Amino acid sequence: MLTVQSISKFDEEHPTVLTIGTFDGVHVGHRKILQRVIRSAQELNLKSTVLTFFPHPRMVLQKDAEIKLLNTIDEKSQILKHLGLEYLIIHPFTKDFSRLTATEFVRDNLVNTLKMKKIIIGYDHRFGRNRNANIADLRAFGSTFDFEVEEITAQEVDDVSVSSTKIRKALGEGAIEIANKYLGYDYMLTGKVIKGKGLGKQLGFPTANIHIKERYKLIPKNGVYVVRSKIGSSTVHGMMNIGFNPTVEGTEQSIEVHFFDFDQDLYEKEIQINIMHRLRDEVKFDSIDALKNQLLNDKKTSFDLILR
Repeated sequence: MLTVQSISKFDEEHPTVLTIGTFDGVHVGHRKILQRVIRSAQELNLKSTVLTFFPHPRMVLQKDAEIKLLNTIDEKSQILKHLGLEYLIIHPFTKDFSRLTATEFVRDNLVNTLKMKKIIIGYDHRFGRNRNANIADLRAFGSTFDFEVEEITAQEVDDVSVSSTKIRKALGEGAIEIANKYLGYDYMLTGKVIKGKGLGKQLGFPTANIHIKERYKLIPKNGVYVVRSKIGSSTVHGMMNIGFNPTVEGTEQSIEVHFFDFDQDLYEKEIQINIMHRLRDEVKFDSIDALKNQLLNDKKTSFDLILR
């Protein structure tokens, strides 16, 4: 899959079959639609292409600082890469771009630049300035500019929407197994390892403190989780705490991972954490010893879950 950072930088001469969307999470429902794009491209000898936007349009048009997304743009690209698509176009979403008329968007961007010969899109898709054009307008453009429109049904669109809602709800409740079921993969957090306070090391459980720079990334409910990570060529398991470390009167939320049987220096490295299971809520213990005993129990339970 080739990733292109703007519509204007797309220089493929071969015609495309296209779908457009944010595809946040690239979950099971999304993948059914994306597989249709891939299949259609193969049948029609077209290039399978996804057009998505960053920042998320709501960030730009609504200044919605509270929006929380399931993927960073890099995570989304990583997931899409493994599906067999030929092109991913990540177009910068700006206010000026949002003011394009429907005709300008379709004619100049989709047809003339992206060489679109077919689009697979939801029945409720709206586009153009003030989002005033719909799928009926798109079909009319298809007649004018010679491309086919394949409609994604209400049922399919609703399935995608419901799945996204259920994933966010599950993550907010700490139900990681449910979220992973709808995603079709283990939910991931990606960030840089930074210096912590060293408390974990004092307890015999040294941790990698993860800083996630994307403030829009949805962080699951505070608690203790079983995780895995690919570090170099090795898959390493561990347990992660998301929370405030109440036993030592912590005041800021942190994400700390203790890897099992691992002693490499990870400071300043970017790592990806895949969350497999949830062990428990974060708890304030009466003493450091009580906390240490619980961590030993957590480690044993983690191994039981990893090996089952």
